[in-house]
Amino acid sequence: MTINMKKILFAAAAVLLAACSTPQAEDYAAYVNPKIGTGGHGHVFVGANVPFGFVQLGPTSIPQSWDWCSGYHDSDNTVIGFSHTHLSGTGIGDLFDVTVMPVIGLTTAERGTEDRPDRGAWSYADRSQEVAEPGYYSVPLERYGIKAELTATSRVGFHRYTFPEASNAAIIFDLENGGCWDDVTDAGFDVVKNDGGKVIALGGYRYSSGWARNQKIFFWATFSTPLENFSVEQNTSRDSERGRERKALYGRCDLGNTTAGQQILVKVALSPVSVEGAKANMTAELSGWDFEAVKAAARTAWNSELGKVKIETDDDDKRTVFYTALYHTMVAPSQYNDVDGRYRGSDDVVREGSFQNYTTFSLWDTYRAAMPLMTLIHPEKMNDMVATMYHIYKEQGDLPVWHLMGNETDCMVGNPGLIAFADAVVKGFRAGLTDDEIIEAMTATATTPDRGQDLRMQYGFIPADLYHESVANDMEYAVADGALANAAEYLGRKDIAAAYRERSHSYRHFWDPELQFMRGRKTDGSFTEPFDPIYSRHETSDYTEGTGWQYIWLVPQDVDGLVGLFGSKEAMETKLDGLFEAPDHIEGENASPDISGLIGQYAHGNEPGHHTIYLYSMLGRPDKAAARLHQVYGQMYFNDVEGLAGNEDVGQMSAWYVLSSMGFYQVEPACPRFWFGLPLFSKEVVKVAGGEFTIKAEGPLDGHIASVKLNGQPYDLPYIEYKDIVAGGTLEYTLVK
Repeated sequence: MTINMKKILFAAAAVLLAACSTPQAEDYAAYVNPKIGTGGHGHVFVGANVPFGFVQLGPTSIPQSWDWCSGYHDSDNTVIGFSHTHLSGTGIGDLFDVTVMPVIGLTTAERGTEDRPDRGAWSYADRSQEVAEPGYYSVPLERYGIKAELTATSRVGFHRYTFPEASNAAIIFDLENGGCWDDVTDAGFDVVKNDGGKVIALGGYRYSSGWARNQKIFFWATFSTPLENFSVEQNTSRDSERGRERKALYGRCDLGNTTAGQQILVKVALSPVSVEGAKANMTAELSGWDFEAVKAAARTAWNSELGKVKIETDDDDKRTVFYTALYHTMVAPSQYNDVDGRYRGSDDVVREGSFQNYTTFSLWDTYRAAMPLMTLIHPEKMNDMVATMYHIYKEQGDLPVWHLMGNETDCMVGNPGLIAFADAVVKGFRAGLTDDEIIEAMTATATTPDRGQDLRMQYGFIPADLYHESVANDMEYAVADGALANAAEYLGRKDIAAAYRERSHSYRHFWDPELQFMRGRKTDGSFTEPFDPIYSRHETSDYTEGTGWQYIWLVPQDVDGLVGLFGSKEAMETKLDGLFEAPDHIEGENASPDISGLIGQYAHGNEPGHHTIYLYSMLGRPDKAAARLHQVYGQMYFNDVEGLAGNEDVGQMSAWYVLSSMGFYQVEPACPRFWFGLPLFSKEVVKVAGGEFTIKAEGPLDGHIASVKLNGQPYDLPYIEYKDIVAGGTLEYTLVK
């Protein structure tokens, strides 16, 4: 053996010894499987982003139907390009702004269809070589032999394309094609050339109307090599399927000849304000060209956030499901401002923000678990969330319902933003607002005379003969009134609290004591007929994405009152048993597809029932709650493309799992109590404002909670308070069969 070889082996041993003796940060991102929920009706985003970032850069497919709301579905491997904005888990499709596609040869300016492979610039993706992980995405494009790689910062998408040897290579910027319900209304390019006449940067904008009816996105793109030429193809064509005109606007960035293995890098920064804002965002976040460094930084950002909850388990699949769920909760809300704080308000006015502005508030879904989870593990973001919601109120006159890209979509029912806002307030997140400002925002929202609230204020409830989905609308408004009452009481406004507490009882108008269901009631006081508790008619029945069985329980603000309607806890418990024992199918030719994940008539795949199992705990039967929770853990969440029971709904489906895994869940609106259920792991360590909150479980994890200790002392309450969790400490469960 030569001396040099000995030196090499000695050095290698020293490095190995150092690596073994130095603690390594855990790579939580390695546990994430972004493909969970890409099959079935999960509608999850796949691509490159950072936690809560503005940019979600990923592939967009040809189809624009319901199961492609995120632009990606496991059943389809077409790619029209890589778009910079996507939704995750929604039931409506929108966005997909600024789509970039590397090509070889001439292409046509259109989306394309699979039956005409000569049309458009689309390609099949080689899914056998696809890589999807937090902060990075890669896939080969079969039509062109190009490898596409993507990573991102918060406001900048970073592309790396590896070309084969070819002539007439190009990169297409597609400003026409959004997703599903989105239509471009105006778009344009600004071209920047160097002294030699070659293109070195592109500015531009895309205005569109869809779910977000007045969306404005600006961009700034730069290239690692100057472009030979830039040309625009624009035309107007008729979309026969949708019966509308489509304005096509495509920019072709010509690269000329490429050599085998040549890499072209593209950076695209977004802004809701201006091209200059996008340019400043790129300068601030991604001035260089080191793709691997940006990819590593994105992974570090994900590990920092995913590491806020540490679990102990020997089950690799459970670990993957858990960290994927946690990952899904951090796609949105998304940043929606420039690095200088400017953002576009709900009134389409550009404003100077002294706070981090957010968008993509799927609040009808997320007020139930995703937002409460944020108050536990992301307290540093909550004042900005409150400030965002308050400024939305100042700009549009009420707190957000379903806010997207500076637009109120008014999607779904009730006043869910009021619930999330009030919940944050009672947990101490005020964003510097005065008591009067908080009360004003909540009461103004609760008395806005639209979306059925005008009828409710006139009649005391929403009549079924005057408004579709009357039961669901009224019951959600009642939940929000309960949240308002709790927040007003917290602020010492007892008169306001009493008034809205009384109004939160409007659900009682729908109670049918004979059948023991919540039923639509007409202006004359009669119930709607006929009535079938397992019947659904999407968007036109008395319920929203639910049946009579599921809407009995939407009274988290007044469980004692619901018990009173049944006559006793025992009677309510019997009826609750019946929910899980009822037929596990839905009647109706136009039944809502959102009613999924059935156990009897309990529908875990949709949000209105997410608190329902915990009613057992509130009725004094934690053993029954635990049995059903164990069933849901095993049946509704698993490591597979169809591993979600329904739409991810911007993190709510996953947040239920993450929060429930801790052994508790917040049921009551703006009441900071978390009712005990069933822990999923023997140990979890949660990073909270006060340090670490450690959760331990001794005994069979398929059993139920027999006793609890908090910080070593016996604990007799059936719930734990928010203040005790965020203070840090140790919660110990003893489980028995």
